[in-house]
Amino acid sequence: MAAGEPSYIDYEAFLDPDFSPASFANSLVVATNNATDTPLDLSTPLSRVLFDLQEIDTHIHTLTTKSALPLLTHTRDQTAAASKILKEAEDQISSVSQGYERLEREVLRKWEAADEARVAAENSLATVRLTRAVGRCLALGRQLEGQMAEVIGRSSGGFAGVPSTGGPGIDGTASSTPSSGRDDSRALERAASTIVSLRRLLSDTGVGEEGHGLDRVQVIRTLRSELVIPAENLVKTRAQQAINRFSMSTTPTGSAASSQSGYKQARDARARLVSAVNVLYLLSPVPAKGCAAAEFQPELLLSTLQGYMQTAIVSSLNNLSRALSMLPTLERTLYDLSARCQDIFALEAILSHIRPPSHPLFPPTTASSDDQPQSRPAGNKSNLLQPLLNALDTASLPSYFWRSLASSLSGRVQEIMIRGGVSARTLRSNRDRLKREIRDCVLRGSQLPASTVGLEKRSGAETQGNWEREAAVMVSSMMSVLER
Repeated sequence: MAAGEPSYIDYEAFLDPDFSPASFANSLVVATNNATDTPLDLSTPLSRVLFDLQEIDTHIHTLTTKSALPLLTHTRDQTAAASKILKEAEDQISSVSQGYERLEREVLRKWEAADEARVAAENSLATVRLTRAVGRCLALGRQLEGQMAEVIGRSSGGFAGVPSTGGPGIDGTASSTPSSGRDDSRALERAASTIVSLRRLLSDTGVGEEGHGLDRVQVIRTLRSELVIPAENLVKTRAQQAINRFSMSTTPTGSAASSQSGYKQARDARARLVSAVNVLYLLSPVPAKGCAAAEFQPELLLSTLQGYMQTAIVSSLNNLSRALSMLPTLERTLYDLSARCQDIFALEAILSHIRPPSHPLFPPTTASSDDQPQSRPAGNKSNLLQPLLNALDTASLPSYFWRSLASSLSGRVQEIMIRGGVSARTLRSNRDRLKREIRDCVLRGSQLPASTVGLEKRSGAETQGNWEREAAVMVSSMMSVLER
């Protein structure tokens, strides 16, 4: 069949994507047989299909014969092009392989050797850093050991966290070795500063920090458990007891010798208090590494000072309640009450002159702040009185003392009156005397102890005016019950 010659074969039907051989065969059978014929004649449709196949085969043979030369030429060209591409690719692959082998020889193997050297150097550097940190910890531990031996009065030997026989009393006022209370206090401060430095070093265990890896060193764990923790507990206890036992009002006075001795004892008491305050400030936990010094709240110091105030209030309330039941002891009790208030007044005056000590965890203060005078008013944020006043929500410690005492005194007086008897009748009959003596007691408490040296006293008008109000509050807390 010539090219372009029409064919009776329906190529479109065969080339249809939906062509179905079964449907095509069925149509041929139906076209060549009657529906009523019982035996079907399949030879005719089969011959038709075979004829079509032969015709298609002939057509394909004719087309391939006519196009053999172009097909062979095209195949040859494609094969030649593929061979050329393959040869070029093999040349490129060979060049890349040679370049990689040279790179491996000149760079990769040298890099592997250099990487091993880098790892060794990093490990050596980490070892050096850890060794330096361990050495610093041990040096601080040795320093702390010597300071604790000084605190507990040992001239030699190690520290195990327990004072030796013959050492200083718990308040640091007695020792087998000649040392003043001021020297003991300074030893406590030095020990506290060393403890904080050790605590910072032992807590900086993150990657890249100075103490990284210290928690895996056995000697450091032993140092922490057997020296640092016992030393911190002892220093904390000494400082807390120094505050709890603070008193300036009972210092003897009279002759010149006794007055001089009283002033010396007062100076030592002040030195112990200042040192204890600084120690508890240093040992107070720092909430976060990013905390600024101005935002730092010394919780340990504040809780101890608040405990001192609460103890003073409770003990004074109990003593005054007993004295009101036994009036012959009232005069002595009121003098003791004035003395207690004088101690609180002295505590406020001393705290108002104490600036926060230099803390190892905070950056040092600037030179301009160091040039400022040490003496500052009580309301200034640069002293340690203001945080206590803020914690107690008051403007004055003596005012807080008298107002807290007055708020609880009415209930105690009412209990005495409800019980009745001689005590109740005596209180009613001595109302005028009670008014006068309680007022005098409060006003006596407005004076700082005579033995306080180096403390700036408040102006008389300011002190008298403030304490007149407190005296009125104390008197009214009793008279409101007695005059019912």
